[in-house]
Amino acid sequence: MRRRDFISYCQFGGSLAACCPCTAGATPVIGYLDMGSPDGSAPIVTAFRKGLAKTGQVEGKNVTIEYRWADGCNDRLPELAADLVRQKVTVIATPGSTAAALAAKATTTTTPIIFAIGADPVAAGLVPTLNRPGGNVTGVATLNADRQGARSDNSAIGTRGRRRRDRIVMSFCCGA
Repeated sequence: MRRRDFISYCQFGGSLAACCPCTAGATPVIGYLDMGSPDGSAPIVTAFRKGLAKTGQVEGKNVTIEYRWADGCNDRLPELAADLVRQKVTVIATPGSTAAALAAKATTTTTPIIFAIGADPVAAGLVPTLNRPGGNVTGVATLNADRQGARSDNSAIGTRGRRRRDRIVMSFCCGA
């Protein structure tokens, strides 16, 4: 796992805790929906737990996490998402998988869904706009875009003609 991805997932866990309002005395239950397997996603789960811990949410102590794994079979995602909704989880987390986020979105309009993806959430059909995602779906998208720098801007710093990598991180919180 790349360092950049690890940091994103740590931030995702923290964002999830902030967006997860809980009733007094109730232990929140996070539904974790992943298209991979427990072994293959271990670094992501570790970063996710670390992000939650930074906000005081510790699995087994004051938060419960219900894991659902598709083991690489995206056809199973809708069934797994529906199972989480039946379990009445507080929120569904879909880190690193657009397919899982879309399956969760198709399953419920009431349970909050938090995603962390490397694709454009508007183009993927997760949210209508970035500044007002609306509905029950929100999250973090990390987009890497190559673009050709403007000649006049780059000539002054000696980078004319080179490709520039820009990292754009868009995050937005529930109902913003």
